[in-house]
Amino acid sequence: MAKSKLVAINKKIEKAVVGGYKKIENGVVSGFTKMTDAFTDQFLTRDGESVEDAKKRMAREGGKL
Repeated sequence: MAKSKLVAINKKIEKAVVGGYKKIENGVVSGFTKMTDAFTDQFLTRDGESVEDAKKRMAREGGKL
């Protein structure tokens, strides 16, 4: 009985820790994506080109200057 309680408590702690980590990870990834989109929009897009199109073009060009 004591061991099953311990396992249950550990599972509860595990879910809380993993959930917290996922929230932080999603926040960081979201912030980075916003930052790269803003940079791409400001400095790498050509006239009338969307951010997505600019990213595709840059990937195709392979960073050629």
